[in-house]
Amino acid sequence: MTTNTQAINTNFVAADFDVFAIPGLEARMSALIERVRPKLTELGNQLAPHLSALCGEEMFPHVAKHARRTINPPNDTWVAWANNKRGYKAHPHFQVGMFESHLFIIFAVIYESDNKKVFAKHLSEHLQDVRAAVPVNFFWSLDHMKPEGTSHADMNEEAYETIIHKLQHIQKSEVLCGLRIDRDNPLLADGEKLLSTIEHTFEQLLPLYRLAF
Repeated sequence: MTTNTQAINTNFVAADFDVFAIPGLEARMSALIERVRPKLTELGNQLAPHLSALCGEEMFPHVAKHARRTINPPNDTWVAWANNKRGYKAHPHFQVGMFESHLFIIFAVIYESDNKKVFAKHLSEHLQDVRAAVPVNFFWSLDHMKPEGTSHADMNEEAYETIIHKLQHIQKSEVLCGLRIDRDNPLLADGEKLLSTIEHTFEQLLPLYRLAF
C-alpha cells in the first residue's frame, strides 16, 4: 500500500537534476542540501515501513551526506535502506538516488560489504532464475560511482561470469541492479506515482537482496 503523500513533496523536477551542473563543492552541496536532500529524507522515512515489511526485518534509511568530500563536488546523491541503524555500506541495501541524467532505484552490494562472495555464490547457483526474474528494462552495474550500466536485456552469460568472478576475487568489486528513470520522464513529477513505482521496483529486487545472505 502506498503511503498518503498529500502533504509531502517527493516529486523530482528538472531543477533538482540541474544541481549536478553547479560548479564547485560548496555551491553544489548548498543546492543539494536545500533542494534534494529534503526529498530524499522524506522518501527514506516513507518507504522504510514498506521495505521493513517486505524484507521481514527493520530497514533503516540513510541519506548521503558526502561528508568526506573536500574538493570535488558529488556527481550523484541518494538515500539507502539497510537492516543496520548505524550504516548501510557494509550491508546489502536498497537505494533511490540521482545523477544529472536520471533517477535510479536499485539493490546494491558495494565494495565495503563482506556479502559480496555470498551473493556471487548464490548468483552462480541461481543464475537462470535470476535471468528470468529480473525485468528486461532493469540495468546492471559494477561501479556505483558511474551513471552507465548494462541493460538486463543485453546481459549474456559472459557478463554474469564477470560479475561473479569480480565479486569473488576483487576486493573493491561491487554489483548494482535496478531501474533507471530518465530525468524528463513525467513520472518523476508525480510524487504518489513515483512512490508506487519505487515500492514495486523494490518488490522486484527482493529476490536479489535475499541472495546476498
